[in-house]
Amino acid sequence: MNEKQILAGYEYAKEAFADAGVDTEQAMEQTNRIPLSVNCWQGDDVIGFDGAKTLSGGIAVTGSYRGRAATFQQLTADLEKAYSYIPGVKKLNLHASYAIKSDPERDRDAYTIEDFLPWVAWAKKMNTGLDFNPTYFSHPEMDGDFSLSSFSEKTRQFWIDHGKRVLEIAGHFADQMGQPSVVNFWMPDGYKDTPVDSAVRRRLMTESLDEIFSIDYDPAKVIPAIESKLFGIGAESYTVASHEYALGYALSRGLLYCLDAGHFHPTEVISAKISAVLQFVDRVLLHVSRPVRWDSDHVVTHDDELQRIMDEIVFNGFEERVFIGTDFFDASINRLAAWAIGLRNTRKALLYAALAPVEKMRRAEADGDYTLRLALQEERKNLPAAAVWNYYCLKQDVPQGRDWIDDVKAYEESVLEKRQ
Repeated sequence: MNEKQILAGYEYAKEAFADAGVDTEQAMEQTNRIPLSVNCWQGDDVIGFDGAKTLSGGIAVTGSYRGRAATFQQLTADLEKAYSYIPGVKKLNLHASYAIKSDPERDRDAYTIEDFLPWVAWAKKMNTGLDFNPTYFSHPEMDGDFSLSSFSEKTRQFWIDHGKRVLEIAGHFADQMGQPSVVNFWMPDGYKDTPVDSAVRRRLMTESLDEIFSIDYDPAKVIPAIESKLFGIGAESYTVASHEYALGYALSRGLLYCLDAGHFHPTEVISAKISAVLQFVDRVLLHVSRPVRWDSDHVVTHDDELQRIMDEIVFNGFEERVFIGTDFFDASINRLAAWAIGLRNTRKALLYAALAPVEKMRRAEADGDYTLRLALQEERKNLPAAAVWNYYCLKQDVPQGRDWIDDVKAYEESVLEKRQ
């Protein structure tokens, strides 16, 4: 875009928002401080580097677009390019399956920081934090779809040890990067059909999780979260870590609860749950995704639900109590474009929330003037927020408008198309 046009558009927008009682400079500053955790698994279709050839655990990635990253060097090169399109503070959300094993014989139950030192070096170069996830899928030690709730004590112990190692590694990440590492526990455990005994698996899961979290870790540096899910492929009728289970466990153990946009019934939305859950837990983790029919993890678009999620965070002053990460994987389109679209939309929705005349809307609501409240909510949609977004991107030295698209296409031709 033309810089002169961007500046002219911003001057107009600045005045329009000032008339609505909004300081655009303050809104941009507020938005910029909120970290977004970038999902590493978009770049290689969730395969990882520790030996998995296919996905399991109710996960499916569709499409075969050219240029999938197959090595650490390829994935980090793609991430660096994607980072150049995304404004604001960023972290990398890393799965344990992306270990660069210093010992080829070492398995997930014995991983150490040595297996992730290349990631630490890259994160330091990029000045980005590291969040972490144990990988309870795509591994021969899975008991079908069961891990921490397997009836096999040997299987449970393997995955308990994996969880402990992940907490230890996250502590090293926090020390190395000088910022906390959020560790999200998602287990795919469940049945395809309705079980007779729905309690026994949950008892085993609770015992396993309790053993994992019994190790000594610094909760100021390592911040564990428990993620729920409605169902997965092959576990359509029963998941051990359901919404009620995961929320109850987080509440009773003082952990974060992870709300994933695609892990609820089709008519449920997580925007309606944020302020409710935060009455009882100190903080939550959000996985921002876009479910279509089922938890298909589509690339995040700037739809009504995304905006409502960010409105809930910003309007209620929850910026310090909500950790935001993206969670999508699409192999049907250019993977860098998926990152750019999803993360830019997430940041854009945060900015639009900060640009809302929330004090006027809140005052009307408190006064019982619901007519004015609705009118202000609707008029908000006509404010020139896009002009502020383009100026914000200009200030952050990332592409404005559609400018990033040509760069992605050039990278595809020069790099991605040469990969086998």
